[in-house]
Amino acid sequence: MTLDACAEIVRRGDPDRFRVAMAAPVAARARLLPLFALNVEVARAPWVTAEPMIAEMRLQWWRDVLEEIAQGGPVRRHEVATPLSQVLAPGDAQALDALVLARRWDAYREPFADEAAFLTHIEATGGTLLEVAGAVLGAPRGAGPLHDLGVAMGLANWLVAVPELESRGRIPLVDGRPQAVVQLARTGLDRLARARAARGDIPAAAVPAARMAWRAGPVLRRAEKSPGRVAAGALDASETVRRASLIWRAMIGGW
Repeated sequence: MTLDACAEIVRRGDPDRFRVAMAAPVAARARLLPLFALNVEVARAPWVTAEPMIAEMRLQWWRDVLEEIAQGGPVRRHEVATPLSQVLAPGDAQALDALVLARRWDAYREPFADEAAFLTHIEATGGTLLEVAGAVLGAPRGAGPLHDLGVAMGLANWLVAVPELESRGRIPLVDGRPQAVVQLARTGLDRLARARAARGDIPAAAVPAARMAWRAGPVLRRAEKSPGRVAAGALDASETVRRASLIWRAMIGGW
């Protein structure tokens, strides 16, 4: 199976990460697109049905795929599962199971139990995704800077998504007061600063994965300065600005 199906899934379902993949060298792109396609399929699984049990079944299907990859045996033929099996090491597949499990939250309407539960969700989704993206490009699995960068990315993306999640009947924040939003933004900025301080530990080949977090800093700084922009849906820059920022980072080889 070719990468065309993965590329189309990411292009339609996650345009910003599609741009990240297309800005990467061809060899890196071929390894990132199946992972990004998996993330799209898992992220949308709870939203294509109003029945939590059906959502659970969809997510379990992807857990089974990852288990097949982790065990090193035959993997079911599928437009995403097949190319994914060609880029994931067994340990990467095991790590991604936490990402799939975390998406169960989207299938229900209960809020997070507390701030720790919320941050665990961000660690499992954003942190794990970026860490594994680095691993498929040659970074050591479990690389701290990539995980920190993924958490910063996850917090920024979550704050951007707050109005949409609320419109769908979810309670995305444990505490939506301005001071609590500011603290979340600072948590993300602290993780971003920690990742940048250790940027020398990120191999050059894995820089395209790190570039996934190119929007995190500006978004988090806006949330810290003006937390009311979260509820107003006014955190993100325009698509033109986002695209230009990514192109510039790709040109200078940075993130």
